[in-house]
Amino acid sequence: MKTLVLSGLPVAASQPFWRAAAQWLRVLHRANPALSLAGWLHVLPLLVALVLLPFDERTVTGLPVWVKPIKFSLSGAAYVWTLGWLLADLPAAARRAVRIISWGVALSMVTEIGCVLVQAARGTTSHFNTATGFDAAVFGLMGQMIVLNTLLTVGAVYLVWRHRPHGPAAYVWGVRLGLLLFLLGALLGGMMIRLGQHDGGSGLPGLGWSTRAGDLRIAHFLGLHSLQVMPLLGWWLSRQPRRGVLLTWVGALLYAGLVATLFAQALAGRPLLAWP
Repeated sequence: MKTLVLSGLPVAASQPFWRAAAQWLRVLHRANPALSLAGWLHVLPLLVALVLLPFDERTVTGLPVWVKPIKFSLSGAAYVWTLGWLLADLPAAARRAVRIISWGVALSMVTEIGCVLVQAARGTTSHFNTATGFDAAVFGLMGQMIVLNTLLTVGAVYLVWRHRPHGPAAYVWGVRLGLLLFLLGALLGGMMIRLGQHDGGSGLPGLGWSTRAGDLRIAHFLGLHSLQVMPLLGWWLSRQPRRGVLLTWVGALLYAGLVATLFAQALAGRPLLAWP
């Protein structure tokens, strides 16, 4: 039976998906309770938003008011659960640092999704909103949490380069390069704030990415989700022990090139897809 390993604990990969997912979540909770709990605290607003979406006709920047909490809940849960998985594969020498980073990331991400949910319930946007004192305070709090999370990500990048995670070499490099590219994606988010690009508006269905002008959110999105893509790529390429590491590096460079290209395209004012 093919298995994945999380913090030295096997997780069967050839059983039915729902059973494998349940086992994966149980093992994750044992290995990293802070980020496991943070993920479930993203599932809760996701369920609330999905229930309210068909009944609430309000829109914010051209999209249904509950679309943004859905997207942020999904992205946030994927982030904290993936980070919990990756950090759990570090050796015991890094355990104290992992615990500090995990609780800090959990605090920052739960606070951010809480802000998004509150502002959606009020029928307004959360990012770049300084219309009232309360709105400005919410946006300021989110900014502080983003800075905290970015600094903790730097710490996570240091840990996975300082301490070798468990697993084959290609997977190890997938983890390291994935976290590095994730940090790049986070910095692109800071660039969005500095340039004042709005976080809403009509565009591609379900995503809202602009179809009339450049949109930095696309490069930001891809950069963040390298955290899932690169470790999975490294794990898959580990089947080729002689070339796995090299191919993982090639994959990372191509991925970084795609992010850079989309970023440059957005700065030039060109949309990913033109839409009439």
